[in-house]
Amino acid sequence: MARKTAQEKLDAKREKEYNKKHKKMYRTTPGDVVFNILNYAFFTIFTLTCIFPFYYLLINTISDNNLVKKGMVNFYPKGLNIDNYLKLREVGDLGNAFLVSVSRTILGTALMVAASALVGYLVTKQEMWHRSFWYRFLVITMYFNAGIIPTYLNLVMLGLTNNYWVYIIPGIVAPYNIILVKTYIESIPGELEESAFIDGASYMTVFTKLIWPLSKPILATIAIFGAVGHWNSFQDSLIYMQGNSKLFTLQHRLYTYLNTSSNLGSLMNSTSSQAADAAAAALNTKVIKYTVAMVSVIPILCVYPFMQRYFEKGIMLGAVKG
Repeated sequence: MARKTAQEKLDAKREKEYNKKHKKMYRTTPGDVVFNILNYAFFTIFTLTCIFPFYYLLINTISDNNLVKKGMVNFYPKGLNIDNYLKLREVGDLGNAFLVSVSRTILGTALMVAASALVGYLVTKQEMWHRSFWYRFLVITMYFNAGIIPTYLNLVMLGLTNNYWVYIIPGIVAPYNIILVKTYIESIPGELEESAFIDGASYMTVFTKLIWPLSKPILATIAIFGAVGHWNSFQDSLIYMQGNSKLFTLQHRLYTYLNTSSNLGSLMNSTSSQAADAAAAALNTKVIKYTVAMVSVIPILCVYPFMQRYFEKGIMLGAVKG
């Protein structure tokens, strides 16, 4: 016991000497203090600048509508009001658009992650048939594409326009995400796979039982990319769903409301007092626009914090090699 205590004292003394030497070596200078102050100040201002647009939307959606129309709500809510969120149920097809966006985000992201993981694993195998050709062919598609019109004509011939699957199928194969997964898988020790093959495991067993669980950080990272892309997308709905309004996404509806607000602003310049009165009565669309924008942002804001730890780890490890 005494010997153990003596050893502990010796370790404590060594630790004290190390800390003293380390502190002396990295002593904070006045320049370091100034740099830290400026650094924290800059990133604080930058963070507030990023947060303020969402805060501005929020306070305008929970404030008195008349004050919002007059532009009197800027920094804090005035006249608490949550009726705007309740009235969204009265906006035509908004609930259906929300369901379309949610379903395409979940299904599209799940299929994209599964395809990226499988293809990313396959292109790491030297024994894959013409591996170099297929990988280079995949990378080329990141830099060259047919363009909007040929893509539209191709989807028309495939019967995907005015079809829900036009949201899903074109996004299943994502070259950039496949490259991230491939790079991450290459960082996993090869001895793990070799031991599994020695035990008689097949490629699919190794992929599902070994590679997939170990690749959760990078898979979560590309899942965030895919989910945000699907949720925010509206151009595919705008271009490919011209004949089927039931499949409009939430972002497409928001785009429509933005245009409606612009048209109302132009209508206010009319010399007809009757038209001006009609536009003034309809200016509640401004509040609707803010509310719909807030509703469209909330799901991603709720999901990202839970995925952030995977995102940070995955994007760094996936970028170690070229």
